[in-house]
Amino acid sequence: MPEEYAKNSEKLSNDFENFEKSEKNFKELSKNCVKNQKGNQELSESILRPLETEAALHIQKSFNVSLNKSQAPLKAPFYFLNVYKPKGITSFDVIYKLRKRLGVKKIGHSGTLDPLADGVMQVAVGGATRLLDYLSSDKAYRARVKFGYFSTTGDAEGEIFPADPPKFSLQELQNALKSMTGVIEQIPPIYSAIKVGGKKLCDLARKAEKNKNNIEKQKDDRENVKLNVEIPKRIVTIYEAKILSLTPENENLQNFTMPFEIEIEVSCSKGTYIRTFAEDLAKKLGTGAYLTALTRIRAGNFTLENSVKIEDITPENTPKNNGINPIQAIDLLQYNLTNEEYKLVLNGVAFLPRALKPSKDTSLALVFENNLVSIGVLSDNKIIPKKVFK
Repeated sequence: MPEEYAKNSEKLSNDFENFEKSEKNFKELSKNCVKNQKGNQELSESILRPLETEAALHIQKSFNVSLNKSQAPLKAPFYFLNVYKPKGITSFDVIYKLRKRLGVKKIGHSGTLDPLADGVMQVAVGGATRLLDYLSSDKAYRARVKFGYFSTTGDAEGEIFPADPPKFSLQELQNALKSMTGVIEQIPPIYSAIKVGGKKLCDLARKAEKNKNNIEKQKDDRENVKLNVEIPKRIVTIYEAKILSLTPENENLQNFTMPFEIEIEVSCSKGTYIRTFAEDLAKKLGTGAYLTALTRIRAGNFTLENSVKIEDITPENTPKNNGINPIQAIDLLQYNLTNEEYKLVLNGVAFLPRALKPSKDTSLALVFENNLVSIGVLSDNKIIPKKVFK
């Protein structure tokens, strides 16, 4: 009998100890609940009252669960940002910083800027990352070009070598710029993110730097560094290229003072390398050149004047103040949905367009109450939802 009594007493003691632990854990959870539920002041005293029975603990837990269920679910982020990238950091650094600041993992951008470049980055947040391919791809840059030298990277980051001194006139410079507008062919720089054989050119170039036997330096070659790979050419379009300033100022360019630089503005298509543009311009003028500064002043309809610094982007003011509605960012023809069409699109059902008769295979932004609902494509006289955003 004493042994049985001792066992029961020990069991009762353990149960009471476990109950005290449960009570302590619940108090901590309740404090967090009160702290996080704004406007629910009435919860504080009643929830934190000491628990006396296990039944009371069950009631309190049930109440806490029902309270959480009553909260409105957070809407997934779905917007763009016009972000200013400063010099000295990579484009990935920008994305990393934004993920940390906004607490959002799904963030992407439409085009890389070199570490030495600054300017506009088109950044997509949340579901908007599915729309990056629908942004306007045209860009505009402001660049400073130094003549009379080569650089292994095409900019001030690389090794610099002297080239033939510049001996061209202002008219010859203007003619050379004019000849480079329209559709042109470019060979991307070896220090770029383009992949050849599954490997980035910049990685191959850095690897070659460590093995001097694989590098051939030539003072009279604009590329300076050669790799044992064939870099594919690309076709790009230069819409406009104009001179903004000369340094030193010399209208006739008859008596050059080294170093000689010009500032130019270039409007171009996606995929254009301004470093290559500067090198090809210098080659036409019988000398070498590299970039000393580069700023992207426009990407699609995102402009430098309207860009936002990373440090000014916070969860409190984004997207309310800084966020860009996807229908204002993407470069697609819009189709406004009726209530009936809206319901069909949400279920991925094709429908006959009303008045709009776009050409076949045209991508459309399907909009309802100023919100992008889907990307649709016209096929067989019907609009077929391809990407739906709920």
